[in-house]
Amino acid sequence: MTRKALAKVKLLILDVDGVLTDGRIILNDQGEETKHFNVKDGHGLRMLMQAGIEVALISGRRSASAEFRARDLGISEVHLGVNNKTTVCADLIQRKRLGKSEVCCMGDDLPDLPLFEQAGIAVAVADAVPEIRAVAAFSTKNRGGKGAARELCEAILKAKGLWPYSIGKNGKLVFTP
Repeated sequence: MTRKALAKVKLLILDVDGVLTDGRIILNDQGEETKHFNVKDGHGLRMLMQAGIEVALISGRRSASAEFRARDLGISEVHLGVNNKTTVCADLIQRKRLGKSEVCCMGDDLPDLPLFEQAGIAVAVADAVPEIRAVAAFSTKNRGGKGAARELCEAILKAKGLWPYSIGKNGKLVFTP
């Protein structure tokens, strides 16, 4: 995947389970669901949004945890319990008046194929099923819920020249806003 393609991204669409989480669904004795989200993924998404790149979540499952996490991060385009990801994705892209090359999506399993077909750049998490990795432009080094989203956010920001951090000659972190 070239930096040139990532530099065009204006919208990042993410699946939730297996992308922002490690795919586990934890249920307590009352049937209430708990998910594990990665704070570094969240910070990466916030940095992306602060840089003017929109973020949307499209998931086949309804989840109060995912809704809460999206609100916490400031993600307003949240589509949960979606049976037809193709329609939701197409509508979102049309409403935002974006071209295919301006859309990047990240997924991990077969229900994410419709997202991949509509996006200019499709990215698989490291532990995605083989069919998803085969059609993705690239796979992350990190697994879903373990920094994969952060990895992609950094790649997009760096490609756009918006990554404000570097390692200086003395080996220390330098912030250059």
